[in-house]
Amino acid sequence: MIQHPIVLPVLHWLRRSALVVIAACGCLPPSLVSAQSPDFVHDIAPLLRNHCGKCHIGTIKEGGLSLNSRESLLAGGDGGIVVRPGKSGESKLIDVVTTRDPDRQMPPDGPRLTDKQLRLLKEWIDAGAEWDDTFVFQKSTYEPPLKPRRPELPPVVDGRTNPIDRLIDAEFARRQTSRPGPLDDGAFARRTSLDLTGLLPSVESLNAFLSDTRADRRERWIEQLLSDETAYAEHWLSFWNDLLRNDYGGTGFITGGRKQISNWLYRALIDNKPYDAMVRELIAPSAESAGFSEGIRWRGTVSAGQTVEIQFAQSVGQAFLGINLKCASCHDSFIDRWKLDEAYGLAAIYATEPQEIHRCDKPVGRQAVASWLFPELGQVVATDPQPERLKQLAGLMTHPENGRFTRTIVNRLWQRMMGRGIVHPVDAMQSEPWNADLLDFLASDFADHKYDLKQTLKLIATSAAYQSQSEVVGSGIEESNYKYAGPRARRLTAEQFVDAVWQLTDSAPRQFDAPVVRGKAAGVSAELKALSGQWIWSTRDASAAVPHTDAIAVRKRFSLPAAPLRAGAVVSCDNSYVCYVNGAKVSASESWERIEGVPLESVLQAGDNEILIVGRNGGTSPNPAGLFCEVFIRLSDGQTQTIASDGTWEWTATLPPADGKYVTVPTDWRPAVAAADQNLWTSRVGGDLLLQLTHVAINPLRMVRSSLLKSDFLQRTLGRPNRDQIVTTRPNELSTLEAIDLNNAQTLAENLSRGAKHWIELTGGDAGQVADGLYLAMLSRRPTSEERSIALDALGTPVNEQVVQDLIWALLMLPEFQLVR
Repeated sequence: MIQHPIVLPVLHWLRRSALVVIAACGCLPPSLVSAQSPDFVHDIAPLLRNHCGKCHIGTIKEGGLSLNSRESLLAGGDGGIVVRPGKSGESKLIDVVTTRDPDRQMPPDGPRLTDKQLRLLKEWIDAGAEWDDTFVFQKSTYEPPLKPRRPELPPVVDGRTNPIDRLIDAEFARRQTSRPGPLDDGAFARRTSLDLTGLLPSVESLNAFLSDTRADRRERWIEQLLSDETAYAEHWLSFWNDLLRNDYGGTGFITGGRKQISNWLYRALIDNKPYDAMVRELIAPSAESAGFSEGIRWRGTVSAGQTVEIQFAQSVGQAFLGINLKCASCHDSFIDRWKLDEAYGLAAIYATEPQEIHRCDKPVGRQAVASWLFPELGQVVATDPQPERLKQLAGLMTHPENGRFTRTIVNRLWQRMMGRGIVHPVDAMQSEPWNADLLDFLASDFADHKYDLKQTLKLIATSAAYQSQSEVVGSGIEESNYKYAGPRARRLTAEQFVDAVWQLTDSAPRQFDAPVVRGKAAGVSAELKALSGQWIWSTRDASAAVPHTDAIAVRKRFSLPAAPLRAGAVVSCDNSYVCYVNGAKVSASESWERIEGVPLESVLQAGDNEILIVGRNGGTSPNPAGLFCEVFIRLSDGQTQTIASDGTWEWTATLPPADGKYVTVPTDWRPAVAAADQNLWTSRVGGDLLLQLTHVAINPLRMVRSSLLKSDFLQRTLGRPNRDQIVTTRPNELSTLEAIDLNNAQTLAENLSRGAKHWIELTGGDAGQVADGLYLAMLSRRPTSEERSIALDALGTPVNEQVVQDLIWALLMLPEFQLVR
């Protein structure tokens, strides 16, 4: 909260000076110290085990120092802190492994670290001393059950009937501790909206909820959020992209060594496909879902632990079972029970050629035998063809008796909603849960509801446990002694933060990168029941064989009696196009099967208008070429008009410059011709064209979400991963680089400037409405009297646009905004 009247007037100065202050203090983030930190599992863990394990691993804690986990390492020992992440020069560990003093040197006997090992250790610390979340040195003696278990629910206490509450209330009773208090309605609305849709609740929906007096208003609110298929899918898309290491650009995509599963995944989420069906289609894939199992085909020579087959074993084990097979892909794991042969057996299920087992990248002289990790449920037939083996594996993974499969996904959902897993970390499902009954109940309930992800999210969200105040977590907390005390606050993800900024400032982009058709296919619109456009080109035989180098410009000129109230278009061209409307570039695409609706209200005008499209054929030999465009326009008087590609459009072989504006307009425009075989394209994308035109021209406009865009610098600094590896937990701490970006990022500054204009226009420049509206929109509450007074004094009369920017920025920086709490 803003606590002092001087805060707002100095915000502008603070924002401009923050970078100077940070640079002067020398607080450069660890990520800028080293371009690439050493790999923990393969470089650092063996080093620590071999040189430090005798005295500091397992039950031995010489000098009070244990290296069993990152938490125990950072806690230090009797002599204080030994590792300071980002500061190897200030880390006692480096001092004791380099000193020549025999009374202080570590290890006290045995070989010292080599120069290479010392360099790796320093680089690891300077890069933040990152630790594989699934890694602990001390082997657990706990072995999770394989089959499902249906625990008996404890009695209802205080009318709290949700099964989650019955189990957690019993936990509190056993420990004789009190429950956390409930959230107020505003905080509840904000938490659920961000958790289930990734968006801040709109002021209108928030006010409607706050004025609702029905006893079941919270359950209705949750159902309303989950029923918004598009918002739900485009929020949870980030979670699944992280888990399935899917993205729209980056490693492997440019070189062809990697495939997207974006459209398949989007449709699975929008349709709420049962999770077991999703997993079967990922393990035994179709062409659309094959990118997950195929992994990344790295260029050049790779180690045995990076082959596509081993990637498959690691990805399947981690994503669907929470099992770490990275160690076991190199040697028998020394953190859990998995063996080298088991990892290679899973890899061999995917392999199409014999797989020689390698230990630490050296062949051992044995061939891997295709095999499943839990033969109690059945086994694959090693001699069957690969596609059949994958189907068998898919069946075994989703077997009704495979309780590990259901426990893993409900644990991930619990962690996402509650801030910490029932098993922690979520990829260490060999670890003991803090409440086995809760985990087993959620898993069995998930299976009972036919693997419905939304149903489990609803069950969690409707519990009093979820709707309670957040646990206050102190520094240096020891996770190994965790006791549940309520949900934990979580930072907004990069996508949530960016989407929130776009919501607040009305600055979302118009186009996106994900190759998906947005939205859920709905019933036919009463106004737009069918498309009227035709696929056109310069000749009628375009549906046969057009030179692959062919490129034409087509245009349509038309007049409107007034500027449109609403207008949208869909465009496609086999193979690619760029579309200009009245001289402004509005859309472009390199794939004719990727259909996007394009809003046109801002570029169409009263009087004369022109659509100009540059279409190009492609490929390596003659092939069909066709171009399609349809525009639907609604005027303020309710009249509608359709502009659709047909024989009234004109074409020329003279192409415009890149800006779409001819220096000399061609004089050889000729009538376009409808292709002979319209079905060649319509059969493939006709439904998508109609759906997207309905979305953009008739349905309410939907803001483009950051989950649909390639990652940019701001999102990366806010924690969005590059997805070369599976990521199941993002950083929850603010880094120095993020602080710099939040103070100085040009894109953010431009959004704030646009947002200030938006809020002044929205409120008519009324300072009170600006202050009240921003607090409601950003924090889901009204400002306190002190906050409002400070804001009004600073905003002035007339409202100062720069101060509106600074007020938005100040609220963005509050923990109350940056956390889901």
